[in-house]
Amino acid sequence: MTTPVVAVATALLFLLLHRPPAAQAHGSVAPIAIVHGSGTVCGVLAGPSERGIVCARGSRTFQLLPNVSFASVSGGRDFLCGLRSEGRSFFCWTVAGEDLSPRRLYRGPPPLEGLTVGEDHIAASVVGGGLRWWRGGRRFPDTVAGQFRSLSSGNGFSCAIHADDSKVNCWASEGRLAEEIQSGFANVNMSTLVAGDFHACGITSKGFILCTGRNETGQLNPPSSFLPFEFSRLAVGRSHSCAIKQSNGTVVCWGGGGGSAYQPVSESMEWIVAGGDLTCGVTTRNFSVICWVASNSTSPSSVSLLPLRNVLPGICTKEGSCDSCGEVPNSLNLCGGSGVICRPCGSGIAESPSPPPAAAPRRRSRWFLAFAIVGSVGAFAGACTIAYCIWAGVCRQKRVHNSVQPTITGAGNSPSDNSATTAPPAPRSIALGSISKSRSRSRSMIFRRPDQRAMNRQRSGPSSARDRAEVFSIDELAAATKNFSMETKIGAGSFGTVYKGKLADGREVAIKRSESAPKARKFQEKESAFQSELIFLSRLHHKHLVGLVGFCEDDDERLLVYEFMENGALYDHLHSRKGGSPPSSSSSSGGGGGVLNSWKMRIKVLLDTARGIEYLHNYAVPPIIHRDIKSSNILLDANWTAKVSDFGLSLNGPNSDGGHLSLKAAGTVGYMDPEYYGLHHLTVKSDVYGLGVVMLEVLTGKRAIFKEEDGNPTSVVDYAVPRIAAGEVAAVLDPRVGLPAPLNEAEAVELLAYVAVHCVSLEGRERPTMTDIVANLESALALCEESHGSISSAGNSVASYD
Repeated sequence: MTTPVVAVATALLFLLLHRPPAAQAHGSVAPIAIVHGSGTVCGVLAGPSERGIVCARGSRTFQLLPNVSFASVSGGRDFLCGLRSEGRSFFCWTVAGEDLSPRRLYRGPPPLEGLTVGEDHIAASVVGGGLRWWRGGRRFPDTVAGQFRSLSSGNGFSCAIHADDSKVNCWASEGRLAEEIQSGFANVNMSTLVAGDFHACGITSKGFILCTGRNETGQLNPPSSFLPFEFSRLAVGRSHSCAIKQSNGTVVCWGGGGGSAYQPVSESMEWIVAGGDLTCGVTTRNFSVICWVASNSTSPSSVSLLPLRNVLPGICTKEGSCDSCGEVPNSLNLCGGSGVICRPCGSGIAESPSPPPAAAPRRRSRWFLAFAIVGSVGAFAGACTIAYCIWAGVCRQKRVHNSVQPTITGAGNSPSDNSATTAPPAPRSIALGSISKSRSRSRSMIFRRPDQRAMNRQRSGPSSARDRAEVFSIDELAAATKNFSMETKIGAGSFGTVYKGKLADGREVAIKRSESAPKARKFQEKESAFQSELIFLSRLHHKHLVGLVGFCEDDDERLLVYEFMENGALYDHLHSRKGGSPPSSSSSSGGGGGVLNSWKMRIKVLLDTARGIEYLHNYAVPPIIHRDIKSSNILLDANWTAKVSDFGLSLNGPNSDGGHLSLKAAGTVGYMDPEYYGLHHLTVKSDVYGLGVVMLEVLTGKRAIFKEEDGNPTSVVDYAVPRIAAGEVAAVLDPRVGLPAPLNEAEAVELLAYVAVHCVSLEGRERPTMTDIVANLESALALCEESHGSISSAGNSVASYD
């Protein structure tokens, strides 16, 4: 713990003695925005009530979601986006036409703190660190890690200032523009940054304006007469640039082919933005909006006072977050009591001359305060160390699961499955080597049967199977199933046949019996699957995992007894005919039952399943990888609560985040993770892939592998993902459920589709975690439960396509 304490103390000392530049994320994160393709200007309303969005196009004004509070807006060529207060979601509108229906593209957690719109893409900074992108044809990275500020977006690129070194980083969908702009800011520490169509300008840490990019009309050439720290906010358009003077709030512009700087308006401004050739500002006098068009002369071609009143003059932040430059007067009321607006400071406080000798007492007091803080941190660290020792010595002994798994023969070995373990076809974009060899090899890799004494020791602890599960005799279970008659058979699992039984005390149970296997290898396989399920289920107790009632070991007989799941497997409801008999193999979907013929119920079943898998990944110690997530292993009880079943292939996962196990593939065709099958890398993200396939089954009603009309087999992933990515979600939906209701239910189904697409990404690192999936499915279910037209603030964390 010493290193973090030293780091914290050093950071506090540095902050006290060397105040960093006062830089805020100006750029396109603004209270006003321009949609330059239609000449629409929008702003966030100030006042004690909801801060809705008001827009003007020509002489017409209109409001967008007037009963919802927004923190900021940003505009591109044809559309506008608004970030809601608290940053947990944002909406976008296409404002070029008459249809002003909102489209929600994101619902947190995590919340966002900055939203910027380029020509046709969206970028946002995430609270706590990181950047994300939407739209733009998926030509941007989904996410970028790190701490950034002053995020801004232009025509096909986004740039931001890295918080650690104050250097500019840029990303582009194509071409070399981002690279050119980033290199133009190389070796310069920046405080603020704003992007235009094909160039960007910012204020350096020494207070100078620096622009880089394309320079057809002089937009990169601020007059040399400008003084350091003379300007605060910037606005950058297609071929011009503007800045607000700190001294009096007036605006100066340059570029546009005019050759020299000019003052477009005499009004004092609080904020300015630009889009195309249009620039607009919020006036200091009454927070109205004035706009002007850039021209190639020394004055703007036209100036207009828009019918927009009482627009926010800045971004609302938490009270007490403003530095010595203070707050905008009455900003607490302007922000509706939920924050204040900070005045912009000069960006060069750290670069200013050293104070005169008279300031020495203040400097000494700073040193005293610094060392006082360092001492306090040390005392706090000592207390934390004592608390940690107590926790490590006492509390950690109370961790619940301490799961044990059977011994494995080697890093390259894994248990073989039954017929379900054949390898799937190779994905199109990953080289997997010889498929036929992998198939034969995967069948030959098995668990070595553990030494019986070692197994007894594993069971002898406080969490042992014998302590937590009932022990049955073979005669008891034979009586419960009418001597295992065919009329009681209800299915098959990873190591045997499943029967419905009724115990002597009246309890209905499901009994899985290992098939007789005369060959030694087959017996070892069945024994391994039996021991795996027994060990894991005796230690796992969760609402969304099938519960273990007991077990039987009698000579070569191996049986497991589970709670009975009244409504069977999800697979049967999605793919069986009404009579319950499975359809022929050529059929791609069946006529499943009525309860699951609603989108709300299907989403609930997926949410239940995700919660069960999340428990395995996040709350079992070490984490457990199921390895065979599929619709036939998702069972439904009498109340239609979904539970994950069949742990015959399950393994303890790696203890380290991002680690993997090197194992030959085992699982079920159509559900297997391409990385696991092709590279033999097993991770918790392998379960995420399987769940993604189940989501696509639920959406489409088609099997994981099905035959198309021409008779060729295809996977539901190859069938659905391209259509969903192209925005054609409705084209893949199961016709038995029908199209979702407008607004909320439609948005919920769309959200489910996009989550599924991310879950089946070829690379595991691009797939969401189970926690993210649960949050998204909770959001989708909440949307289904909302009344039409209402707005929810429930969470979601997946990047969406357009």
